[in-house]
Amino acid sequence: MRTFRDRIRHAVLFEVIALAFFIPAGAYVFGLPAAKLGVIGVVSATVATLWNFVYNLGFDHAMQRLVGHTRKTLGHRVVHVALFEIGLLVLLLPMIAWYLGISLLQAFLMDLAFVVFYVVYAFAFNLAYDRVFPVPMPPAMRTARAAA
Repeated sequence: MRTFRDRIRHAVLFEVIALAFFIPAGAYVFGLPAAKLGVIGVVSATVATLWNFVYNLGFDHAMQRLVGHTRKTLGHRVVHVALFEIGLLVLLLPMIAWYLGISLLQAFLMDLAFVVFYVVYAFAFNLAYDRVFPVPMPPAMRTARAAA
């Protein structure tokens, strides 16, 4: 399982890199001032960072309980990112609608574009992160591999 320090590094890197893409691209696509998208981006990133930490910790504990490890297959990654984005949508939608003075439906449609970006980004980021910072093998598995 990942360490506390590793989870912090994961969350911070994820959001900083995402914001570097999100703010200019969102301002261009939606024709909004970068400052407005910046506020949405920073607030959303803060909420997402907290949600990311809590969600990933819970997901890993659930995997550990259900399958005995936290290594994620392609199927696990698809479920992981889908559930994460649904939870984040519920958390952010009212804030986006309020801040931009738009309806929840308009905010939802706008957020769908954000979700598409973040689903693709989260999938790619997490695959890369797992390769660059692999989950340490539990001692029992190291012993079993060494004996085989």
